[in-house]
Amino acid sequence: MAMMQRINQTTRKLPAWVLYLIAPLPAAWWFYQGLTGGLGPEPINALERLYGEFALQLLVFGLAITPLRKFLKLDLIRFRRAIGLIAFSYVFLHLSVWLFLDVQILAQIWADILKRPYVTIGMLAFTLLVPLAMTSNNWSLRRLGPVRWRRLHKLTYAAVTLGGVHFLMIVKGFQWEPIIYLGIIGLLLLLRVVPAPGRSPVRKAA
Repeated sequence: MAMMQRINQTTRKLPAWVLYLIAPLPAAWWFYQGLTGGLGPEPINALERLYGEFALQLLVFGLAITPLRKFLKLDLIRFRRAIGLIAFSYVFLHLSVWLFLDVQILAQIWADILKRPYVTIGMLAFTLLVPLAMTSNNWSLRRLGPVRWRRLHKLTYAAVTLGGVHFLMIVKGFQWEPIIYLGIIGLLLLLRVVPAPGRSPVRKAA
């Protein structure tokens, strides 16, 4: 417990805007590698996957913030908005690489969305994330009110789950990595409804 208090005291001194400064670095590095041959013989596919997987990792980490505070007393809530917006930016980069570097043809893009289930699911996840990114600001919180704002942002659960399913569907053959992601997502969602240690669930009166 004392260690968590020290960690929380340290993180409170770190401004959230630092994350926005660091966030573009992986994207820029991977793009540079793609231009210079560092991503192998299929740089577009590699770049698309790197952006997408990093976005999923950030979304999962954002989903983990509440359980971490609930069970380990690790308080990273002040960084959750930044992590969510950065995750959305990487989802957007992932989508942009697919649209403008991979497919390029508008008719083919629409055909893929309709005919390829993994593309359909990926686009649905992106669509759910758009209103979350647009309302991740204090003005939207005041305009919607805390209750409606929290209700809207529960779309995160569906979006992250769909992102995990999208990843599972695009890998070739049986691979443990996407299964592990989905397992972690399921566990984090379950932990949100499990009572915190030392607290018994509230019983409704008969």
